[in-house]
Amino acid sequence: MSKPTERHPVGCQEFRRASKLTRRDALHVGGLFGVGLSLPQLLSQRAAANDESRGSFGRAKQVIMLYLHGGHPQQETFDPKPDGPTAVRGEFGDIATSLPGVRFSELLPQSARIMHKLAIIRSMSHENPNHVTASLPANTGHKHPPGTPQTDFPPTNDDFPPFGAVLDSVRPRQDRLPGWVRIGPLMRRSNGTVLHGQLPGFLGAKHNSFVVDQQLQKQDVKIEAIQPRDGLTSARLSSRRQLLAQFDEHRRLVDQSPDAGSLDAYYQKAFGLLGSAKTRQAFDLASESTATRDRYGRSEFGQRCLLARRLAEAGVPMVNVSYCHTPRGSWDTHSGNFKKMKATLGPELDTALSALVHDLDERGRLDDTLVVVNAEFGRTPKINKNAGRDHWPWVYSLVLAGAGVKAGRVYGASDNSAAYPAETPHEQRDFAATLYHLMGVDPETVLYDAVNRPNRLVIGKPIDGLLA
Repeated sequence: MSKPTERHPVGCQEFRRASKLTRRDALHVGGLFGVGLSLPQLLSQRAAANDESRGSFGRAKQVIMLYLHGGHPQQETFDPKPDGPTAVRGEFGDIATSLPGVRFSELLPQSARIMHKLAIIRSMSHENPNHVTASLPANTGHKHPPGTPQTDFPPTNDDFPPFGAVLDSVRPRQDRLPGWVRIGPLMRRSNGTVLHGQLPGFLGAKHNSFVVDQQLQKQDVKIEAIQPRDGLTSARLSSRRQLLAQFDEHRRLVDQSPDAGSLDAYYQKAFGLLGSAKTRQAFDLASESTATRDRYGRSEFGQRCLLARRLAEAGVPMVNVSYCHTPRGSWDTHSGNFKKMKATLGPELDTALSALVHDLDERGRLDDTLVVVNAEFGRTPKINKNAGRDHWPWVYSLVLAGAGVKAGRVYGASDNSAAYPAETPHEQRDFAATLYHLMGVDPETVLYDAVNRPNRLVIGKPIDGLLA
């Protein structure tokens, strides 16, 4: 696979960054002078480029990230190849979308009708075909260190932290809502190994996600994670908090430690959540009308997306929605790809995604809420002997909609077999840089691990063609 070509940064930064020459700029200044471009003109052009994308910087006040565990087939979703070679074409045709000239798989009719609200990247590309380790850069923008095997092994406290943990760290919450919520279980492989990029890594457990892991389809569903235990009244809750504070103060005096006087982060979150009417209202999925719940689809994934909309609307900055738990029922379609796509995978994604984008738009929240359809990779062009598609990271498609994204945009392209990028390939680090740009996170941000080592947060470049 050819490496992505080097691109000029055009993310929205302060003018001081626009006026600071990179090493690459410095190497080319002589040549630019030779064609009549002066240093002031060069700096002026860079400042102008920054101004063009300034309107997209920080537009996403909330992010809803839908993660399709296993990797969705680009051919049966957002990049069909009806005229491709017979060996890769598959069983399904393509349909027109609301954007002239752009076509989706016939399995996504509702999503096709909102293409004018979406942005599709058809040229995502990397070289790691392992679910567990490829999920780290998909959720962080950072790969494992060179030499790390591409095999199943558990996440560690040295892993780079995912988007939600970073936001929770750099933007502490001032209200009682959690800063990062995960709806659905931690995604695992059949051997029990947890996919990387779901835990806070070197930022530590205090920046873990608040997890909703239960069935949501019942009409009168109650979110168990915020329900106080029987008999735990507001008065008793307040009393317990006072008791813990007294114990903590005693420990501080005894230990004479500057860190000993702070309540454990988990207690703080628990008290805040259980004592907050705003939290209870945000998580009250049962208050949604039957029509709205039907609109999202009565699948677990559909109801997770609806709860995500409620949380984003309440002001939760980052909501991750897991499609499923283990490879069973996931997008890891090594066998029966077409049967599974037609029966469940295609319809559930189509219904939930279209409903989520429509709903946010109708409520006036799409302008400040970013919706992302993410995965670790796509599926093979070649259909295997079990009518399935295998792991394929060399080209795949992702979807964005909402805050700061250029609506009705198809960026990049794959070849006629949906096997390799035909133009503008991008790795996951550029996808991450784009998200951080839209979320308004300073690209110069440095995170420090447990032993105080500095780590650059953004190592890619924003995908300029996606920015409004």
